[in-house]
Amino acid sequence: MAALDTTRTPFGSLSLAGRIGSTFTSMFGSVSTWNDARVTRNALNRLSNRELEDIGLVRGDIDLIAHNRNFR
Repeated sequence: MAALDTTRTPFGSLSLAGRIGSTFTSMFGSVSTWNDARVTRNALNRLSNRELEDIGLVRGDIDLIAHNRNFR
């Protein structure tokens, strides 16, 4: 007796609900990443130049640090 599996989609493609869910997940991740960078940038901008120097940064490094890029 043969069984037919109807729970899998062909070629690994997502159903409409799966695509909508992954879109919302992607949007939430993007907003979360943007907010983390915004909070980091604001915190570093509140520091004085002397405080930034103490942790080995200058004002020009803030955007690179906030977006988690290599700055040196």
